[in-house]
Parts: sequence; C-alpha cells; structure tokens
Amino acid sequence: MQIGEYNFPDDLLYDKEHSWARIEGTTATIGMSDFGQDLAGEIVYAEVPRVGREITQGEPFMSVESGKWVGRINAIVSGEIVEANEEIEWESTLINEDPYGEGWFAKVEISGEPEGLMKPSDPEFAALIASEREKYGK
Repeated sequence: MQIGEYNFPDDLLYDKEHSWARIEGTTATIGMSDFGQDLAGEIVYAEVPRVGREITQGEPFMSVESGKWVGRINAIVSGEIVEANEEIEWESTLINEDPYGEGWFAKVEISGEPEGLMKPSDPEFAALIASEREKYGK
C-alpha cells in the first residue's frame, strides 16, 4: 500500500515506532519501514543484534545511527534472534535503499503473540502515518 510517497507492503505488520514484521509460521523477519528510514536519514551505522539473544516486544534490542539521529530500535516481537543480517553492519545504507528486502535487521523465533501490530489497511495505521507526516513535515 502506498501512503503518500511511502511504500508499506500489505503482507507485513507494523508498529507505532516504524518497524515491520514479516511473520511466516513461528518466525518473524523484522526491520525498519520505508517511512522510518526516511525520518532517520542516511543510516551510517547499524549495530547487528546477537544471534541467540532473547528480545522482548517494545524493548530495545539494537541501535542505528544516522547523520542526524542515534537511537535504540525496539523489538516489534518477542522471541529469540535466530539470524542477524550481518550485511547491514558493513553496508548500513541497505536500510535506506531496500528497507523491506536487503535492509532487514533480524529473524526471530517468536514466543507469544505479538500485540498492537497493524496492517497498512487498518484505519489506525493510516491515521498514525498521516499524523507522523504532519508532525515531521513529510
């Protein structure tokens, strides 16, 4: 789904912090949305999360740095990191160039049911993006 100039694939779930999850069975691939990477600006560094680490939805699990922002990224799901995208440590601009493809962060074996995630077609999601675009002049 296209909202303004931003792409939000329909097969993904999103949170209010501009992260996405592609859930396949009990595994979720997670990353930063197109809108989130645009807000951050050019990503110059990404801390790759450690495989085997348990993460909790809503709590920080990695950080990214751009020319205008350094921030912790909160987990969109809870579970164990089973794979991390090592490429983003060396090619952090992949997050900007291909946020839903080569710029993914980690794959997580989900524990428990993720809460509060939205589909692009949800009215709540459209309202969130409209509000954020207004807030940040996007």
